[in-house]
Amino acid sequence: MISIDGLSFGYSDQKVLSIPQMEVKEAEHLLILGNSGSGKTTLLHILGGLLAPKEGKVVIGNTDLYSLSGHQRDKYRGQNIGLVFQKAHLISALSVGDNLLLAQYLSGTAQDKGRVYEVLEELNLGHKAEKKVKALSQGEQQRVTIARALLNRPRLILADEPTASLDDDNAMKVINLLKSQAEKYQASLLIATHDQRVKEQFELQLNLSAA
Repeated sequence: MISIDGLSFGYSDQKVLSIPQMEVKEAEHLLILGNSGSGKTTLLHILGGLLAPKEGKVVIGNTDLYSLSGHQRDKYRGQNIGLVFQKAHLISALSVGDNLLLAQYLSGTAQDKGRVYEVLEELNLGHKAEKKVKALSQGEQQRVTIARALLNRPRLILADEPTASLDDDNAMKVINLLKSQAEKYQASLLIATHDQRVKEQFELQLNLSAA
């Protein structure tokens, strides 16, 4: 599913990330650990097509991600990759449903209210569809970001620090939700975190602090 070869990224003479080789199979779950500044978020942004590496090749499925133009890469991301950011990046004045419809529009796919309500129901948020985002709890907002990531049935789900601001109970709920939804869609799941609470939930781990 994911193949990395000779990847490096840095600013001027400071190297932030270096991964000679990495493979992630289809439907595999990988936990990426590391301290602040270890390159976890940088790696996710590169895999998500948001940040071009200084060197190296990134192949997702059969697509060489950085051989695509910026427009082609945006389209590929919208159709194949689900992103869960540390911050929700939701529009607080809009309803939950309208936030997801907007996400469909921005990804270049047809707006589909049926799909929006379907994915909200899957995450036990159907009753919140008409609620304004600002009326939701932090845990509910995080579930909305997961719903947004799942809208287009992605082949790859990338989550950056999804448990950072959550208590123990909600943190485990979010991790279990991401894993169960990835299994449902047979998607590869990569979670970047420094949260030691979630280590036991993943057999496959990459520690960038030790790299």
